[in-house]
Amino acid sequence: MTKQPIADEQDGVSGEAWPETSSSVVRDFMWSDHVLSRGCAVIPSILLWGQNGLKLKPDELLVLLHLISEWNSPGELPDLAKKTIAARTGLGVRMVQRHLTALEQKGFLVRVARFKSHKGQDSNGYDLSGLVAKLEAITGQFEAAGEREARIRGVRMAARAP
Repeated sequence: MTKQPIADEQDGVSGEAWPETSSSVVRDFMWSDHVLSRGCAVIPSILLWGQNGLKLKPDELLVLLHLISEWNSPGELPDLAKKTIAARTGLGVRMVQRHLTALEQKGFLVRVARFKSHKGQDSNGYDLSGLVAKLEAITGQFEAAGEREARIRGVRMAARAP
């Protein structure tokens, strides 16, 4: 992997940027194989940067992050049970249900009922296309900030590299 040199006199930041991103780069620079053996979720930085503007309460974001962590491919819907989200987060099942309702009312997700054959209802699937659309809509607000942050982060990571 090649590192791209960067310089930004305005920010007073210069040096080498983080190498092109790949799973091996993430593993080498940040996480061990042991840590990543249970999986890795892709969380758009804009979701975190735009939390306030998107009017996402901290626990709503937490629930959303758990759904995102189970979203493995575009054609599949994450389908975590409310009980599982509650156990992972320390929130009560009823509170998770309230946050899911709020996220649905705000347009971040759509619940999709799922049924087991001959056994009744299964855990819901969650269509996150509303979240994707909302993030697309605010991307422009963060382009300049994202470029600056990427340069700064790249310099910091390059400084840590062996």
